[in-house]
Amino acid sequence: MTNFNQLGISDSIMKALEKMGFEEATPIQAQTIPLGIAGKDVIGQAQTGTGKTAAFGIPMIEKIDTSVRKIQGLVVAPTRELAIQVSEELHKLAKIKGVRTLPVYGGQHMERQIRALKDRPHIVVATPGRLLDHLRRKTIRVEDVKVAVLDEADEMLNMGFIDDIRDILKAIPEDRQTLLFSATMPKEIRNIAATLMKEPEEVKVKSKEMTVSNIDQYFVEVHEKQKFDTLTNLLDVHVPELAIIFGRTKKRVDELTEGLQARGFRAEGIHGDLTQGKRSSVLNKFKLGRIEILVATDVAARGLDISGVTHVYNFDIPQDPESYVHRIGRTGRAGKMGEAVSFITPREVPHLHLIEKVTKSKMKRMTPPSFDEAKRGQQQLTVQKIAKTIEKRDLQDYRETATELLEEYDSVTIVSAVLKMLTKERRQTPVTLSSVQPVSVKGAGKGNSKNKKFRNDNKRGFNARKGKQGGRNRKFQNKRSKD
Repeated sequence: MTNFNQLGISDSIMKALEKMGFEEATPIQAQTIPLGIAGKDVIGQAQTGTGKTAAFGIPMIEKIDTSVRKIQGLVVAPTRELAIQVSEELHKLAKIKGVRTLPVYGGQHMERQIRALKDRPHIVVATPGRLLDHLRRKTIRVEDVKVAVLDEADEMLNMGFIDDIRDILKAIPEDRQTLLFSATMPKEIRNIAATLMKEPEEVKVKSKEMTVSNIDQYFVEVHEKQKFDTLTNLLDVHVPELAIIFGRTKKRVDELTEGLQARGFRAEGIHGDLTQGKRSSVLNKFKLGRIEILVATDVAARGLDISGVTHVYNFDIPQDPESYVHRIGRTGRAGKMGEAVSFITPREVPHLHLIEKVTKSKMKRMTPPSFDEAKRGQQQLTVQKIAKTIEKRDLQDYRETATELLEEYDSVTIVSAVLKMLTKERRQTPVTLSSVQPVSVKGAGKGNSKNKKFRNDNKRGFNARKGKQGGRNRKFQNKRSKD
């Protein structure tokens, strides 16, 4: 592994990295940072969770002149969640140097953003639709931008933003440095690289270097009606520190969240129908450990980078292998092991094999735990707490009372009572979820082609509208960027 101090990084950023607890660079960082600092254009092929933000953020921050209060760095990201997260990480890296960052995205009041922009940040992280709005209003000026970054370019292509990306890059001075990151490299992205970048260097993180290698992957074969009870039993056995549960639809997420709360779990959900304020509130509570379980749709969780996630549960198996990799990549980060469990109905077994084939990874079969095993799991958690208390040896004040108890009751009865008192007994509240159609290999294929057609139709409609007027264009973009 390469240490950050080997990459020619300035003292202020090295101090920030040390404060954040980072010493070793990930493969994408080790390869990209020297090229970025040297001023080269870079095409990076890497997925979420590989450390892309620091890979492009460090070279960008190095080039910022803090004495000039103008926008010198621009990052374009597909979703507001990703824009917020990238901005937060850049802020941590740039704080000591005195570089100011600002996220700009749809769904937030335009007037508030304009006021924040008047405070003259050095770096703006923006979603495409809202950025174009500001460019048209001249509330964001890009003539001083030295470094432009396109993050998750393939996602922006899928969401119909490809022409906007071209327009944004054409508005920025030609002598800029451009860094483009994408999990896949479709021809439209290659075309941007060929026409709007200067002799870009390619950096590719191979699949074996991605975080999937740090994840123990399991599947549980279970009928749809038994899924929820199996999930709650598993949660009691695993006792995850932080867990993400993926559901296929917004309704599914709502029902799962309500069911888990009814059973006594600290769970909250996120999906596209929530306001930005509510989403941010839920994510902050999850990051701080105030809730132990985050229930999410694919789109709502895209771009999330939360450390400490120990378990990912695919309550509904995803439609395509790429989504599977994105989902389980939320755990097993920063060199730590993670665990991913997928719930498979009997009709979905062929789709499971397809995912294994495409991802070149094998899932181990897990036997669903019984309710008695789940109870035992909760008791074991209590035993661990008792053992830790014994290890601290700070019990002198309790010995006299303990001796009196032993004179009246036998030791097994006393310990049993303590276990009962301290163990979180799960409420067996009946929970019924709306059923969803199983995913099949044949169905997945049709779904993908249909999805592709939808994207193309969206793109055609989007481009047709784009020439007519900016207002409708903005409305469409904001709607797309929400979910």
